[in-house]
Amino acid sequence: MARTPSLLERLGRVTPDKPSQPQPREQELPTYNSRQQSKKSFEQPVEASAFAGKHTFQSSSRNRLQELKMAIHRRIVDEMTPEEQLLIAQGESAKEQIKNLILSYSDREITENYTQSLSRPERFQLVEDICDELLGLGPLEPLLKDENITEIMINGPKSIFVEQRGKLLLTDTYFHDDAHLMSIIERILTPLGRRVDESSPLVDARLADGSRVNIIIPPLSLVGPAVTIRKFSKNALSVNDLVKFGTLDDNMARFLEACVKARLNILVSGGTGSGKTTTLNVLSSFIPSTERIVTIEDAAELRLQQTHVVTLESRPANLEGKGAITIRDLVRNALRMRPDRIIVGEVRTGEALDMLQAMNTGHDGSLTTAPANSPRDVLSRLETMVLMAGMELPVRAVRTQVSSALDLILQQSRIRDGSRKITHITEVQGMEGDTIILQELFRYVQDYIDENGKSVGHYESSGLRPSFLDKFRMNGVEMPSMD
Repeated sequence: MARTPSLLERLGRVTPDKPSQPQPREQELPTYNSRQQSKKSFEQPVEASAFAGKHTFQSSSRNRLQELKMAIHRRIVDEMTPEEQLLIAQGESAKEQIKNLILSYSDREITENYTQSLSRPERFQLVEDICDELLGLGPLEPLLKDENITEIMINGPKSIFVEQRGKLLLTDTYFHDDAHLMSIIERILTPLGRRVDESSPLVDARLADGSRVNIIIPPLSLVGPAVTIRKFSKNALSVNDLVKFGTLDDNMARFLEACVKARLNILVSGGTGSGKTTTLNVLSSFIPSTERIVTIEDAAELRLQQTHVVTLESRPANLEGKGAITIRDLVRNALRMRPDRIIVGEVRTGEALDMLQAMNTGHDGSLTTAPANSPRDVLSRLETMVLMAGMELPVRAVRTQVSSALDLILQQSRIRDGSRKITHITEVQGMEGDTIILQELFRYVQDYIDENGKSVGHYESSGLRPSFLDKFRMNGVEMPSMD
């Protein structure tokens, strides 16, 4: 387990070098101004909600604030008493007292050594910046607090983009330099016992709230450390939320709820950022609370509401290249844990074979996701994944395994306007010759693109009855209307 940084190390994270100016951009990009997101005035009391703005002043003002912040950092390190260290060690529970403490240090530094006047908004922003460095993830904190932001993409210290309502925006947030960004990366990884360095320059991790983090650093990244954070809402989304967002309609929601209760094996497929994990979370909410569930992920991000849940997380190799625990290892181990349901966050390689075998050996009602562009495409990808397990199986045997294991495929897509839709609900009927037979049950039909660039469409049912009705009868579940 990596050593937790000391308080003084955390205080001294940012070096006092003067930040270089961001390079001018040739192309005009849509921007995200964090100050404009806040509806509260800086005249409000000093609290977290009053600091949605960050790094919003002109470059010269921003630079002098950065220099002042460095001076206050040094002063805190030099003059902090043992009692004040204990206060800061309390973290978020004493946030207001910590802000008042930082404000007192700031006032002394400004009075004694700072010649220029500082406005009230700048003074409060200064306190919030230092507080974020002490207790949180520095410049990322306002972006993490904004519930409208779903993804944060850091392309080096000076280039940070966000996804907001399906659109990519360039932010006015920045890190001081590569060292500052790396210190925040270390703060993310240290509690998880993970590492990133030149010998292991990429890693998957998670934040305390379950948000997914991918990190890749030089020499693999040529722009400096690159971090991608997939945020999740503080409150788990329900199926009603997905209906409200237009991801599916009421008929599809009732049908999927019945399918989960009838213990169908379901695969959610889709491209990157299409919302597969969110849909998997919603599907898992239909599992009865009386069942034992084992979840398996690279970085634990599923948030199940049931009480009898065992969460397993894979582990990378240590410094000596040993000790790695893969998803495949965890799937095999889960079979010995007497699970009623197995949920694998995403299958990418040989673990697909173990997952299919689990579905075929009494673990009905299992759920997983896989990256693919269509229901037919995901079957081909599953074949490839099974062969990656190192078993020399004939293609027909693999397809037979796939067709007997899976009952339903949900295809999810990210539409051009940024919305996520379940575009196909497809039944896996079995084999005919060497071909897996699929039957479409529901689909999304796009009617047109309106003047705002928004996709306008509707969901329609094929009207065909699925062939897995016997599973509904066996589990005492009534088949809902599909019209």
